[in-house]
Amino acid sequence: MVRGSEWIESLPNGFEESVGERGCIVKWAPQTEVLAHAAVGGFWSHCGWNSTIESICEGVPMLCKPFFGDQHLNTSYICNVWKIGLELQNLERGNIERTIKRLMVDMEGNDIRKRAMDLKEKAAFCLVEEGSTSCSFNGLTKHISSASET
Repeated sequence: MVRGSEWIESLPNGFEESVGERGCIVKWAPQTEVLAHAAVGGFWSHCGWNSTIESICEGVPMLCKPFFGDQHLNTSYICNVWKIGLELQNLERGNIERTIKRLMVDMEGNDIRKRAMDLKEKAAFCLVEEGSTSCSFNGLTKHISSASET
């Protein structure tokens, strides 16, 4: 864990200068707000469940690089079932560039973005009062309440 200002010291020498005004280096950012911004065209993620749900809820296609745990299974769903992302097989510069172009420029990326927006709409419908998520949650709370009364 990196505390206080130590995080900036862990960056490679000259990194801040090389970024210059092309980017902004911050310790933490509100991920859901960033994903909701219209300028975001894709999300490079380890594909933990929270990040996956946040990306789906904002309709943002994903570049997936899982490392451990549920991330591999989530990546499989993202890329092979829902087809709203592409997996980075390795971190070689040319491969990263090709994969980003596939997502952001190629026709394949157009299809992925369309599916991501479709899934966003479906997720939003599930979250309304009459949606499946609300109904399931209400059913669960009723079940728990009735079980505690007996």
